[in-house]
Amino acid sequence: MQIIVAGAGIVGVSCAIWLQRAGHDVTIVDKAGPASGTSHGNAGVLAAGAVIPVTTPGLMWKAPGMLWDKDAPLFLKWRYLPKLIPFLAKYLTYTTDEHVDHYGAAMSTLLHDSVDQHMALARGTGAEKYISADDYCFGYSTQAAFAADKYSWDKRTAAGFAYDVIDGETYAQYDPAYGNAFAVVVRCKGHGRISDPGAYVKTLADHFVDQGGKLLIQNITDIAVENGEITHLKTANGDMTADRIVFGLGPWSKTIAHKLGVKVPFESERGYHIEMTNPSQMPKSPMMVASGKFVITPMEGRLRAAGVVEFGGLEYGPSDAPFALLKRQVKAIFPDLTYDDLIEWMGHRPAPADSLPVIGANNAGGKSYSAFGHQHVGLTGGPKTGRIIADLIDGKKPNIDLAPFDPRKHAAQ
Repeated sequence: MQIIVAGAGIVGVSCAIWLQRAGHDVTIVDKAGPASGTSHGNAGVLAAGAVIPVTTPGLMWKAPGMLWDKDAPLFLKWRYLPKLIPFLAKYLTYTTDEHVDHYGAAMSTLLHDSVDQHMALARGTGAEKYISADDYCFGYSTQAAFAADKYSWDKRTAAGFAYDVIDGETYAQYDPAYGNAFAVVVRCKGHGRISDPGAYVKTLADHFVDQGGKLLIQNITDIAVENGEITHLKTANGDMTADRIVFGLGPWSKTIAHKLGVKVPFESERGYHIEMTNPSQMPKSPMMVASGKFVITPMEGRLRAAGVVEFGGLEYGPSDAPFALLKRQVKAIFPDLTYDDLIEWMGHRPAPADSLPVIGANNAGGKSYSAFGHQHVGLTGGPKTGRIIADLIDGKKPNIDLAPFDPRKHAAQ
């Protein structure tokens, strides 16, 4: 079967490799090449326990104050607000305890075995060297800050995720890099790390090509649809057809999804990172700095601080304030840190209003499939998403409940 995968991030490359392994003739189409977006710039954490959405109860009342606090990890391009209002109206309807439980139950099935899924995807590709099993830590500057996060930790406990709560002094015996920055550290078990996300995805893509797959660098300009079903892709280099087409375009998925009848309420959630090359201090494990909602991750020859949330669409350039926040927070944690160079990066996370990724056939005919919308956990959930898509195309029933991710649940919206 001839299959086109639109998108060359971790989700698209994972889909392509699993489909190739199933014996299909697969072509990846991407406007810029493998790992050119968020798959390069993410925090590099395999966050198996990322089962709490941003939309927790109380967000509606906290968010306005956060937008005016220069030290809060929420930002907005104010000129984008008129376009954002319809999405926000839907987004904020999910700030309920019931939805947190629904999201957690669904995402647990997708993420819980992420390290094993990455190892299975990478086996024999040369990309294995980038994967390691590491604790994912959360650092709190005060006991009160940890206590304020009780809701999320209770939810993770109920979901069966294992973690240890220790004082900062004890943690510093394991990793002295943080000194006395934290009063409480939570060490989450069963997680992992990718030491260079961009190189990792590119190595996977190179293996795909070495095995006979095709990678085309060209822009998808539109799709043609007849009777609700896709007939072909329109690209800058001409039309493309295939037996099946998989859409893994991340934050650029909305327009095509809507044309296919998948009316998912959707926005770009802009993320930022700063990266210090050849740093004088290198922590041992990824650390979520709770006060700034960003992650410090040791990478190959670099220390990356990645995270925060900004709503501002796909067209506007980076803002200064998120970079300034990251720099202040890193300076506070590592006051004596030196490095050769500092790199700034901004990218786009694909964010459905209900925070749940869209995975599955777009209609009963099964000509096209969606694989996008993973928000903060595209790297974590990418390999399993690719395996699910390959199983669905081959008529196999995946061993998880896909109803929460079904594209067709958005058809009537």
